Amino acid sequence: MSDKILYINQLNKTYPGNNRQIISGLDMTIHAGEIFGFLGPNGAGKTTTVNIISGLLSPDSGTVCLFDRDYNTDRQYIKQHLGIVPQNIALFPELTAVENLKIFGNIYGIPHAELNKKIYNYLELYGLSEYANKRVSTFSGGMKRSINLIIGVLHNPDFLILDEPTVGIDVQSKKIIIDSLLEMNRNGMTILYTSHDMEEAECFCTKVGIIDNGKLIAEDTPQNLISLYPACRELEDVYLHLTGRKLRNI
Repeated sequence: MSDKILYINQLNKTYPGNNRQIISGLDMTIHAGEIFGFLGPNGAGKTTTVNIISGLLSPDSGTVCLFDRDYNTDRQYIKQHLGIVPQNIALFPELTAVENLKIFGNIYGIPHAELNKKIYNYLELYGLSEYANKRVSTFSGGMKRSINLIIGVLHNPDFLILDEPTVGIDVQSKKIIIDSLLEMNRNGMTILYTSHDMEEAECFCTKVGIIDNGKLIAEDTPQNLISLYPACRELEDVYLHLTGRKLRNI
């Protein structure tokens, strides 16, 4: 197997009733060990691309391969090795933290003893041990987002998709989440990360790709991208230079 975790070639997607191509001839590759920041304005095609990679949408045309495999023939293998942390909190609010985690752990097929150990290890890591048996509806936004993240990594995926994992949470929760993700990456997990926080992306990502109008318009390490534009001092400057300052309310 090659070191390509994700390979996208000439991907196209148009939604019914909309003549504009949301994704237009997109090419993108993510290699093993990378933390790839997938950045773009509202309506640029970022969410659609992530949904296609996650197997939630089918493209009109083009190639999407994960782990050198195709969803059409190897969907089960891909699901076993892929972790997804959506931006929207996907929890059962009237159940406890442990009950939520057990439901998803059972879906993954994690053996009972192993699952219990993982659950309590992760709850301790995120400072949630004392809330293990409390209902999620009583949790703060940062606590819910931490549980959301634990669900995505319970089965030790090789490739983790994170959609705005730190949006709307306090600085302390954000640091715990970022530090734990960096540790997972050091242990071999490849990460695709979307965000509108350019400062976080510049510090966190080993590589970034900027999408606009359904095409990847820039791709490199944050520092290399910054060095390409003498007037730019940080990744946010590059992002605004390439995508413009016009509001995107799509």
